[in-house]
Amino acid sequence: MQSQTITVPKLFIGMDIHKKSWSVHLRTDLFDHKGFSMPPDPSKLVDYVTNHFGDHEVSLTYEAGCCGFTAARYFLNMGWTVKVVNPNDVPRSDKQLYQKTDKLDCRNLCRQLQQDQLHGIYIPTEPEEQLKSLLRQRNQVVKQLRKAKSQIKGLLLFHGIRVPEEFDNPNWSKDFTQWLQDIKWTYATGSACMNSKLRILTMLKSEYLQTSNELRAWCRKQHKTDYYLLKSIPGIGGLLSAAILAELGDIRRFNNEREFSNCIGVVPGIHQSSESDSKMGLTPRCKALLRSYLIESAWVAIRIDPEIQAYYRKHAGRNPKNVIVKVAHKMCRRILSVIKSGTPYQMNYSKVKN
Repeated sequence: MQSQTITVPKLFIGMDIHKKSWSVHLRTDLFDHKGFSMPPDPSKLVDYVTNHFGDHEVSLTYEAGCCGFTAARYFLNMGWTVKVVNPNDVPRSDKQLYQKTDKLDCRNLCRQLQQDQLHGIYIPTEPEEQLKSLLRQRNQVVKQLRKAKSQIKGLLLFHGIRVPEEFDNPNWSKDFTQWLQDIKWTYATGSACMNSKLRILTMLKSEYLQTSNELRAWCRKQHKTDYYLLKSIPGIGGLLSAAILAELGDIRRFNNEREFSNCIGVVPGIHQSSESDSKMGLTPRCKALLRSYLIESAWVAIRIDPEIQAYYRKHAGRNPKNVIVKVAHKMCRRILSVIKSGTPYQMNYSKVKN
C-alpha cells in the first residue's frame, strides 16, 4: 500500500493598511486568487477567508505604519501567521520605484511572503504598546516644556529685560519663577503675556511630573522583577528602567547582545565595497529615544562605577563622543545579562584593583 503525502493548502495575504481603506491581495500556494479594497475592518477579511479558504493555512503580512499593531493582534488571535515588516526591508525591483500603487505594493508583499523573503518585526502586546505610548507622551511633554522655557526667555530678550546672573542658567528654580512673576511691566499687556506663558509652564510642569510618576508606578507594579534588575545597574535609574521596558517590551526575546545592541542602535553604520571602507557614525536604524537616554546614563555610570571608569580611561585621548558610545554598548551587555540571568548587577571592585 502506497502512502500519500497530504499537504495543507496555504493562503498568503499581502495588505496595505490605511486609515479609511485596506488594499488586499490573496494568493494560494498554487496561483494568484484576487486583489480588492475593503473597509478597515479585520473581521470582514476573516469572514471572506473563512468562506472561501476555510481549509487553508493562512499567512498574512503588512508594512508597519500609523495604524499600529491592532490588526496584527486580531489576526494572531484567529490563529493566522502574521508578519509586520519594516517598509524599508521589503525587497523591491527598480521598476517599483517608478510605478507604485497600493495594489502593486500588496501584491509584492504577498509574493515575498510566499517566498519567505520577509523579516518581521516584533509585535507588542496591547499593554506593551500602551506603555510605550505613555513614555512617548512624556517625551512630548518634555519637548513642550523646553519650548515654553525658551519662549519665556525669548520674550525677556525681545523686551530688553536682563536676567540676573544667579538665574541665567538652564536650571529653573522657584526663586527664578518668582522673579518672573514679580517683573514690573510698563503696560498691562506685557504682564498679561508673561502670566499666560507662566500658566502654560506651570501646567506643563505638573503634566511632566504626573506622567513620569505614572510611568514608573506602572513598571514597579506590572514589571517589578525586571524593573529592579535594571535599576541595579550603575547609571540606570527608575525612569530609564521604565523607558527600556516600554520601548523594548520582552527583553528576553533577544538571543544575544548583538541583536540587542542593533535594536537600540548603539552600533556603527558601515559601507564597504571592494577596497573602500567607510564608517558612517551611528546607524540611523535605532530606538532614537532610548538610545539618547542610554548615552546620557553612560555619563552617569562613569562617575559612580569604578569598572566603567577604568574602561573609559583605557580609551583616553580618543574622541569622547566615540568613547561614550562604547560605554553605552557595554551597558547594553549588562542590561541583557541581568535580565537573562535574573541576578542583580554587583560592582566588581576587586577586578578594578587588579
